[in-house]
Amino acid sequence: MSDRKYNGENSLVQSVILFVIFFALFLGGIFSLSYWSLESFAHAFVPACLGLGLCALAIFVPVTIIGRSNSAGE
Repeated sequence: MSDRKYNGENSLVQSVILFVIFFALFLGGIFSLSYWSLESFAHAFVPACLGLGLCALAIFVPVTIIGRSNSAGE
């Protein structure tokens, strides 16, 4: 068994900051979806697009861009 400590990609502080940023984006998207109304398409279009866009961005960026180093190969 090795005595070396695990050397992760990011420091703890950087990981926490990234988590807070993308969790805030996700919560902003959920909050925006609360204004989605089915009564009128014109009034529902902006909150729907904003909410879905923020939620997609909060998932897409960490999975594809930040998590890219997982598949770099060694």
